Amino acid sequence: MKEKLRIGIIGCGRIGRVHAESIRTRVQGAEVIALADPMMNDEMKSWCEGMGIQRTTADPQDIIDAKDIDAVLICSPTPTHSPLIKAAALVGKDIFCEKPIDTDLNRINETMDVVRESGVKFQIGFNRRFDHNHMAVREAVTTGKIGKVHVVKVTSRDPEPPSPAYVAISGGIFLDMMIHDFDMVRYLSNQEVVEVNAIGAVLVDPEIGKAGDVDTAIVTLKMSDGTLAVIDNSRQAVYGYDQRTEVFGEKGCANVENDTKSLVKISTKDGVDGEKPLFFFLDRYMDSYGLEISDFVDSIINDTPTLCGIDDAIRPVEIALAATKSLKEGRAVTIKEIANM
Repeated sequence: MKEKLRIGIIGCGRIGRVHAESIRTRVQGAEVIALADPMMNDEMKSWCEGMGIQRTTADPQDIIDAKDIDAVLICSPTPTHSPLIKAAALVGKDIFCEKPIDTDLNRINETMDVVRESGVKFQIGFNRRFDHNHMAVREAVTTGKIGKVHVVKVTSRDPEPPSPAYVAISGGIFLDMMIHDFDMVRYLSNQEVVEVNAIGAVLVDPEIGKAGDVDTAIVTLKMSDGTLAVIDNSRQAVYGYDQRTEVFGEKGCANVENDTKSLVKISTKDGVDGEKPLFFFLDRYMDSYGLEISDFVDSIINDTPTLCGIDDAIRPVEIALAATKSLKEGRAVTIKEIANM
C-alpha cells in the first residue's frame, strides 16, 4: 500500500481550492500532486505552489492519463462533470465529483452506468452530510431516539444573491441551491421522496426573474413511508447564512440551529444581543469538506462503500427536476413521472 493516496484535482475555482486546502490540513492519508484547469494562469500556478502542488496544467486529460494519480476530484463547472467522470472511470481512477453530475437525468444515468461497470469508487459532494450537527440528528433518527419521523423541516438561506449571469447558467434554484436540502431530507429522514410540490417567487432581485429563475421558494415533499417534509430557500438573508434543520417524530424532536462565532448573549436594560449566523458556507461547513474527503480516501484505502454514492448522486436531481416541473405547472409532481421521462 502506498504511503499516501495520490490525488489530482480538476478545477481551480473556489471549491477546488477548498478541497486542496482541506486535504493539506485536514485529511490524513492523501496528498494533492497535480491540479488542472483550462483557465490555468500565473495566479493559479502561484496559489498551487503555495499549497505545495508542483504540477499544474491547462488540460484536465493530463490528470486523467497520469499513471501516478490514484483518484480524481472533479471540481469544474457542471457541464464538464459527466465527460470527466466517464473518462476517469474508463482508466480505473476513483472519483469524487461535486454536485450535480448533470442537469439531464438521462446523461446522469448513462454516466453512472459507466461508473458501475468500471468498478471504481465514486462519491458525490454533498458535504452537509458530514457536518457534525446533521450527523447527530441522523443518529437520533436511525437509533430510534425520536421514534417514527413525522415531519422534516429545512431552512437554507444565502447571505447574498448570486449574479443574474450565474443564475442563467446555474440550472435554477432547485438544481443549484436547494439540491443540498433535497439530499438533507433524504439523509435525515432515511426515506426516499415520492412526491414534490413547489411554489416560488422573485422577491430579492428582479434580474433573477429576468434570468428565468426564482429567488425565494418553498417545497413540500411526501416520503415513501408517509413522512412529510418542507424546505424553504431564499437567495438573501441579510443577517448571514441561515442553516437550520428539524426532525420531528413520535417520541421527540431534533433541531440544528445556526452556528455563530460565539454563544454569548449580552442582556441589558435595552435588550438582548447575540451573534449573527456565520456569513457563508465556507465559514459554516469547512470542517465538513475535510470529513467528506477523509471518508472518500478511507473508502479507497479500506475498500469500503462510500457514504454518498451513486444513488445519492441521482435522487436529489430527480427531486430537483420534479420541483422545477411542479413550479412551472402549478401542481404536485411524482418522482415516478421524472424517473420515467
